[in-house]
Amino acid sequence: MSDESPKLPRPEIALKVEYANVDVFLDDYAVNLSRGGAMIRVGPEVVVGDPVELALTFPGLIAPLRVRGVVRWVEDQHAGVELEGEGLPLQEAVQRIRALDPALITPIVRVAVVEDNVHVAKLLTDGLEAYRKRANAPLAFVSHYAANGREAQAILQEHPCDVLLVDMYLPVLDGEALIRGIRADEKTKQMPIVALSAGGREARELAMTAGADYFLEKPIRLSDVLSVLQKILSPPTRTLPKG
Repeated sequence: MSDESPKLPRPEIALKVEYANVDVFLDDYAVNLSRGGAMIRVGPEVVVGDPVELALTFPGLIAPLRVRGVVRWVEDQHAGVELEGEGLPLQEAVQRIRALDPALITPIVRVAVVEDNVHVAKLLTDGLEAYRKRANAPLAFVSHYAANGREAQAILQEHPCDVLLVDMYLPVLDGEALIRGIRADEKTKQMPIVALSAGGREARELAMTAGADYFLEKPIRLSDVLSVLQKILSPPTRTLPKG
């Protein structure tokens, strides 16, 4: 008679996979999830053969997308998961996300924050992040940060944004030049622009003459920024990439 006890199946492990934004999720879906696989960061308790439930989420997603799979390999705190049904249950959800189905996704607004004062930049980016985590928030803000106008131009080329928050007095390329460049570019000329400055009337005139839509005097309050953004984006519009 054997002294060995029968091995019980290991319980399913629930893991949260949080993407930085909807585009990162869609890229991962196209490359990995749609082909039935996922690579995720895991703890030491996860071993090959474990059944897992993945809760996939990103800013703006109202409820996580849940898929099941099995761990096929583990290395350096990362695991490869083979999804059940080769990821097919996600297809309908992805189609609805691309169509901005309000039952699945809150409207996403990309905001370019151009500010050389790190404290003001943190106030803005952290505030936008906190706003999307509010219960029943009508918008999900995703911010892209630049410390000067030249960096902002590069960001706008790589990450098309819906709104620009820009300080008027910046190093390398100032706010006035950045705004004029945006207004002269066919791709960005319709972008709403909110100028920020402690420069008073002179800064306001520079901003509005260059093409800004709104001007906020520093020191700014986050509530004033959110109020202006809601005014600009009501009703919000957003088109997700088709790739």
